[in-house]
Amino acid sequence: MNRRNFLTLTGTFTGGALLLPDFLHAFGSQKSTIIGDQCVVFVQLSGGNDGLNTFVPFDNPLYYDLRPKIALSKNDVVGKNQGMAFHPALKGFAEMQQNGDLSVIQNVGYPEPNRSHFRSQEIWQTASASNQYINEGWLGRYLDLQCKEHQPTAGINLDNIDNLALKGLEPNSITVKNPNIFKTKNQKEEAGTLSSNPHLDFVRKIANSVTEGSDEIQKALTKSTSEISYPKTGLSTNLAWIARLIKGNLNSKVYYTSLNGFDTHDNQLGIQNNKLTELNDALFSFYTDLKKASLMQNVTVVVFSEFGRRVKDNGNGTDHGTAAPMFVIGGRNKGKIIGNNPNLSDLDQGDLKYETDFRSVYASLLKDKLDFDYTTIGIQNKALKGLF
Repeated sequence: MNRRNFLTLTGTFTGGALLLPDFLHAFGSQKSTIIGDQCVVFVQLSGGNDGLNTFVPFDNPLYYDLRPKIALSKNDVVGKNQGMAFHPALKGFAEMQQNGDLSVIQNVGYPEPNRSHFRSQEIWQTASASNQYINEGWLGRYLDLQCKEHQPTAGINLDNIDNLALKGLEPNSITVKNPNIFKTKNQKEEAGTLSSNPHLDFVRKIANSVTEGSDEIQKALTKSTSEISYPKTGLSTNLAWIARLIKGNLNSKVYYTSLNGFDTHDNQLGIQNNKLTELNDALFSFYTDLKKASLMQNVTVVVFSEFGRRVKDNGNGTDHGTAAPMFVIGGRNKGKIIGNNPNLSDLDQGDLKYETDFRSVYASLLKDKLDFDYTTIGIQNKALKGLF
């Protein structure tokens, strides 16, 4: 068993105790997040969220003509701004934008879009071209170069399954189901050679390294608390943990989590309302929590989905489409609406034409928030201007 395979097995553990390695020393040479270091939190909306009913062109008559069954009333949408407004469930989004803490990037996509959930998610997670296949994720490649040596908790994925975006040549990220479940193993004998089998010794030493710092992790969690009470939902729970880890000064640069259920071919109005309510309440709680802790300027939240939906409804929902908005919260973003309002009179076979390549957003995050040269991981798109 080699080092990477062993850490793959120990990285994700869903029954009983979860062992996390060396959390507090992942970026020991860098400054504390609390006193200025930046981190980025990604919230992936899996299933293809309908962007047109999330950030709504309520002032465009074509929106109502093309969506007679599912268009949202201009009397119900919130946060009206330049002919656009948020879904009524996103009152927290509207407030964050009014506070100057939320930017909307309109019409985000990529050339030759793919309408397969799996493939489009893969493109977003690897930052590949539509016809290009890459084994490592874009954040995994960033962490490979960012980390001077193997750092298992440089990236944290709050989920039940691993995420391709964080996969690198080195296992510099870990998937965590519940960060409160840490156990310390006292194996003093592992400091030296334990047997005549060097492979067994190697595995034991790696196992010992996985448990390093667990006492310090407990201390960090003890001194970090939630400033507010979060809703009792899966996404809220994950974001509450992320907030605790950030406030506990654990120095991970990237956090990732997801919310499923956005594949709204049928019963879209009810389903999307429920999912966006969960998203809104979780993110606004996270925002409020970190605002109270005076940390929101150090934390940038990115909300995206693998594609949007078709412009015309199918009677009770929408089918797979292409371009859609991205949302950026915190991190001293400029609180703008970037890009033109969706052009509903100039479609590509019934789909929105993309205006901003998502890799330009990635480039901006790497350059402006993580102080990293994005070209070194193969992103050639220029960084999006006006975001930060």
